[in-house]
Amino acid sequence: MWYRAAADAVLVLHFGFVLFVALGALLVLRWPRLAWVHVPVALYGAAIEFVGWVCPLTPLEVWLRRQGGEAGYAGGFVDRYITAALYPEGLTRDAQLVLGIGVLAVNAAIYAVVWRRRRRAHETAAGGGP
Repeated sequence: MWYRAAADAVLVLHFGFVLFVALGALLVLRWPRLAWVHVPVALYGAAIEFVGWVCPLTPLEVWLRRQGGEAGYAGGFVDRYITAALYPEGLTRDAQLVLGIGVLAVNAAIYAVVWRRRRRAHETAAGGGP
């Protein structure tokens, strides 16, 4: 029973990681210093998609499920939980590239807003803005 609970906790953590990778820049709008954590995490998450790596949390979850008497699964977290819901045929290399580009594009757009806000605040503080 402990293994199943631990596997579920890893699943929740993994889902949170994926959300943070994809949308963490929204938190940076509120807490700009969080960018120091989010940027490397987002780049790592995109790299996983571009290179085709498997996140280390996936084998951990599979191992915990097997230890708890459940069947493990093949493939990665995105394939099992996210892509399976969006693309029933499974994760393809093209889908991975689209996901990676999507992560970078969404975060780049949000960081552009962060950068503009920060620049305006500096200009205003320096007396050069409205």
